[in-house]
Amino acid sequence: MLDFNNTEIAFSSKSKKELQNAYMLYTVMKYPWIVKAGKWASNIAIKIHFPLAWIVKPTLYKQFVGGETLEECRKIVSYLEKFNVKSTMDFSAEGEQTPKGIEATFHETLRSVDNAKANPNIAYAVFKPSTITRDEILCKASEKRKELTIDEIKEFREFKERFMALCRRAYDNDVRILVDAEDYCFQDAIDELTDEAMREFNKERPIVFATLQMYRHDRMPYLQRILDDSIEKGYYPGIKFVRGAYMEEERKRAAEMGYPDPICKDKQATDDNFDAGVAFVVEHIDRMELFMGTHNEESNYKLAKLIDEKGLKRDNPRIFFSQLMGMSDNISFNLSHAGYNVTKYVPYAPVRDVLPYLLRRAEENTSVKGQTGRELRMLQIEMNRRKKE
Repeated sequence: MLDFNNTEIAFSSKSKKELQNAYMLYTVMKYPWIVKAGKWASNIAIKIHFPLAWIVKPTLYKQFVGGETLEECRKIVSYLEKFNVKSTMDFSAEGEQTPKGIEATFHETLRSVDNAKANPNIAYAVFKPSTITRDEILCKASEKRKELTIDEIKEFREFKERFMALCRRAYDNDVRILVDAEDYCFQDAIDELTDEAMREFNKERPIVFATLQMYRHDRMPYLQRILDDSIEKGYYPGIKFVRGAYMEEERKRAAEMGYPDPICKDKQATDDNFDAGVAFVVEHIDRMELFMGTHNEESNYKLAKLIDEKGLKRDNPRIFFSQLMGMSDNISFNLSHAGYNVTKYVPYAPVRDVLPYLLRRAEENTSVKGQTGRELRMLQIEMNRRKKE
């Protein structure tokens, strides 16, 4: 029986010392003022080029990041495979959006796609569209396309070429690639290119995956349009579901810009929207594939139950569960132990470049209701259990 409270299975991959280190880290993240102070100090340290690796690497970095390079991540990829957990390598550097920085990120993402081809323990490649262009271009192309200048049109065309080149490389390598979702003001342009890429590269099987943030109330109609379009044009959509990451910013911007709030009215509506989307894809699993990224225990239980009720094999290659490295191991490892497909998002990048990602993880664990408390409770139960052995 699937039980996310089984800490023996959940932390079978961790030593006593690793459990203690994780417990101390989550204890610190329990206090919002410490996280805010740490973010403030880190931002100053970055500006003055103060060395941070000595304090970050043994703490946040070790918990949430696989390594500085793909080569360094091989150890964690191989280790996860022992527990029937696949990996999804995510280049999480967030450098300046300069031509040099954009080009470097693009080429590193190409390397990650090639790396996935060479390793059967890596389930997907992934990229964040805003890392291969400028925010201003994405925003204007989404909201004011007709106002793009000649230079901006050229810049958007170059972004599209990089976007499609990543999808092409994934297709050539037979590697599934996830297109991350972003802010509402960027998403129309991203959806447009993702739709185009799916039509071109998903003729035989899903290669390119659209990401739907289900805290947006318009995502179910969009999902239906994707299905209808795929039937009409003859391709197989890949769909990744997340709840969403920018709610407060989205509502604030909608109010400032005077357009309707794109976010569901409350958490329950978001949960219902998310679960409805997942059920929709399972209902059409003969021509779609599903990647469900969530730390919500109830949604994971629901999908596991739905797979069994539909008479699908637990390791059906069209369905994957996913959680972030360093979080919700009670979900990931219990699912994999029960025979379901699981992949961990494994971020990688140099310490300084990945720091914004790490600070968001710390803030997320502080702000998401119950997240830090659940992690601490599970870790404490397992440490107590091992003391009795």
